[in-house]
Amino acid sequence: MPPIAKFETSAGTFEAELYLDQMPITVSNFIDLANSGFYNGVHFHRVIKGFMLQFGCPYAKEAKSRRAGTGGPDENTTYKNLKTGDTIQRDGGGNIPDEHTLKASNEPGTLSMANTGAKNSGGSQFFVNTVHNDFLDWFSPGESKHPVFGKVTSGMDVVKAIEATPTDSNDNPRTPVKMISVTVAM
Repeated sequence: MPPIAKFETSAGTFEAELYLDQMPITVSNFIDLANSGFYNGVHFHRVIKGFMLQFGCPYAKEAKSRRAGTGGPDENTTYKNLKTGDTIQRDGGGNIPDEHTLKASNEPGTLSMANTGAKNSGGSQFFVNTVHNDFLDWFSPGESKHPVFGKVTSGMDVVKAIEATPTDSNDNPRTPVKMISVTVAM
């Protein structure tokens, strides 16, 4: 049975299956952060209707922070690969190694790693696709390389409600949407 992440937000709850067997580095990082409480109290900082919801920047604990979207986990910290037992070290920017293994497309409801576009630049931020964004697939032509590591299994209505939230010129929700907690059942 794959791990299930439960996302309790100020707009409601949704759950997602995590692809631990196919994406162990990425999923183990996510579970480590969730279990430490890293995501609790963080706001969705980028919501674009007809595209995606972005989340996971520690600076977004302040709903309107100008730094939202630029942060990640502490640098040079470690976590355990839950599939292999290996220890993985986040680099000096708190980033993890790219994991281009599972050829899952960025379809509606999938969870995908956010990054700067540079190699090995993902850390804690991810997004939920609200439409099929195949141009973001790591195996597609082009610069964007965003690997999928899970998929919403319940509460897609909550995801769509967050997507419909009015936003400002920076795609930040006018009425903040807060992650109350992220828990993972193994």
